[in-house]
Amino acid sequence: MKTVKWVVLPLVLVLVFGSLLGCMAPSDHSGQADKRGTETGSKGKGTKELEEKVVVYSPHGKDILSDFEKQFTEAHPGVKVEWLDIGSQEILDRVRSEKDNPQADIWWGAPSVMFDQAKEEGLLEPYKPSYASALAEEFHAPDFSWSGTSQTPEVIMYNSKQLSAEEVPQDWDDLLDAKWKDKIVIRYPLASGTMRTIYSAMIWRTYKDTNDPQEGYEWLQALDKNTREYSANPEMMYTKIARGEGVLTVWNMPDTVMLKEEKNYPFDFVIPKSGTPVLTEGIALLKGAKHPEAAKAFYEFVNTPEATKLLAEKYYRIPTRNDVTDLPKWITETEIKPMAIDWATFQDKEDEWMDYWDTKIKSGSKEVKE
Repeated sequence: MKTVKWVVLPLVLVLVFGSLLGCMAPSDHSGQADKRGTETGSKGKGTKELEEKVVVYSPHGKDILSDFEKQFTEAHPGVKVEWLDIGSQEILDRVRSEKDNPQADIWWGAPSVMFDQAKEEGLLEPYKPSYASALAEEFHAPDFSWSGTSQTPEVIMYNSKQLSAEEVPQDWDDLLDAKWKDKIVIRYPLASGTMRTIYSAMIWRTYKDTNDPQEGYEWLQALDKNTREYSANPEMMYTKIARGEGVLTVWNMPDTVMLKEEKNYPFDFVIPKSGTPVLTEGIALLKGAKHPEAAKAFYEFVNTPEATKLLAEKYYRIPTRNDVTDLPKWITETEIKPMAIDWATFQDKEDEWMDYWDTKIKSGSKEVKE
């Protein structure tokens, strides 16, 4: 497979979102007004009265969610945004448990394989957005039960004060070298869509030829031996790496660039030379949502050209829309070699593989650090 250079085209449409509490606790940002808003439907027809709030589940973090809460509320002053910021797998588990009484209206952010799982379980409400023609076929479900918002390549992230670019592992297998023992800190995989994908990809590399996960399990066992600890959330992992308590991890490229450029973390990354999984991050309406029109308005708002460009420039998200121009150079000039993955197999096998890791591989002495 040859190296591919990212080509991301222009962006079109903006609306912005406001803060969503999450599950049960109400947001402090109410944004009360005349309780009306404008909604552009998938066919762009007219306006509809919006409900007085919208509830969002998302792993995107408080910075993005707070920003879009503010913007969406300004555009729709009668709509209160509540959001819950938790890991992708935690969202899927929560949406499953709330199937008969949905507490959220929209799910913003997670690997497409998770949305496919939710689709098969009848948890999503199909919605074809107004910008559907700007999405390639691989960036949405056939029935538009979910659509892609950004692309996320996975990388080896390292502390650039502790390690030089020449010292850093250049490929996945280099992480297993004994010299990295107790120098790797990992985000607890079971709660993270990013980590579940990376771990599953390590199994997939040999499973695709053998239909046997054993060699992949052995690889994860070797990584576990070099892992110092598992962090309960990304922020804890970032802190550990920044302090030098660990010098390496596996994570995603956009977050690594953002932490380096916006928050001055001593981070840099290596794109594994043999290829890396590239996730499609998605968005979806939840079936049985209590505020469907506000949810559609939010869906459209966070995917407009303006919002997409903001997410690229300020939050380092690589757009899926093919109509966005003038994107940052780190997107247009970064060369990625995508790993060829059968995402349907991932969907089918991921839970089994991750359960095996949790019960048979993870060292008992390395409990998740809160």
